[in-house]
Amino acid sequence: MSVVVMTDSTAYIPADIRAQFNIEMLPLNVLIDDVSYEEEIDLTAEAFYPLVRKAKDLPKTSQPSIGYITDRLEKLAKDYDAVISIHLSSGISGTYQALVAASNMVEGITVYPFDSEISCMAQGFYVLEAAEMAQAGSDATTIMQRLQEIKQTMRGYFVVDDLTHLHRGGRLNGAQALLGSVLQVKPVLHFVDKIIVPFEKIRTQKKAVKRIVSLFDEDAKTGKAIRASVIHANRPQEAEAIKQELESTYKNVEITTSYFGAVIGTHLGEGAIGLVWYIK
Repeated sequence: MSVVVMTDSTAYIPADIRAQFNIEMLPLNVLIDDVSYEEEIDLTAEAFYPLVRKAKDLPKTSQPSIGYITDRLEKLAKDYDAVISIHLSSGISGTYQALVAASNMVEGITVYPFDSEISCMAQGFYVLEAAEMAQAGSDATTIMQRLQEIKQTMRGYFVVDDLTHLHRGGRLNGAQALLGSVLQVKPVLHFVDKIIVPFEKIRTQKKAVKRIVSLFDEDAKTGKAIRASVIHANRPQEAEAIKQELESTYKNVEITTSYFGAVIGTHLGEGAIGLVWYIK
């Protein structure tokens, strides 16, 4: 059975890596001052943040339409028997549900939907492992089993500079956002049951980042092989400094830097920093 791996743009896997591993990508959409962009196609993360600073209103985001996904699946059906489709958490976007609906309308290809229950490079880690396995000849069932294994140790924590973006976008409830704003705290956030919730309230972003690193240390100091990524919203130097610190401390960690692109950046705001990892 020939297997192809598909994801959406919020995995933030660079185009050259997608080409190398034959990864299909469904773009989500960003609307800025009445101009619509396909994320990672029309709009890069580098272009997004300066654009938002000049925008009159907060950008809006939307998932790919069922019709668009159906068209993509029909094209894949010409060359593949199965597609493993890995998407951002169904608790913060309807993309996964749209994929499931589209899969019921297409014949000639078996669709294996996977809800990452997270986003960004954590989602990307699932995609990369699946694509590597597909290239090596693994069947869809084996790959899906591996994705469930990864989910057992996947971790992700992040801190935002301003909670109002998450609140206005409906990704954090008003009481939590108001409390954070009034007290000037920088809560460490994570995903629980597919939605974003506070993990711990901390007074400054610097201390919040240190707390995230300490959570990572708990897994890293076991000596097990770990794959990790520092994710940033237009803070490349800070992300690189954290990466270098972790690399110099732990030889068992394979670590990269990644970014919060336009869709996720709309909801987190510029200045967000996160760390995601799993035990290989």
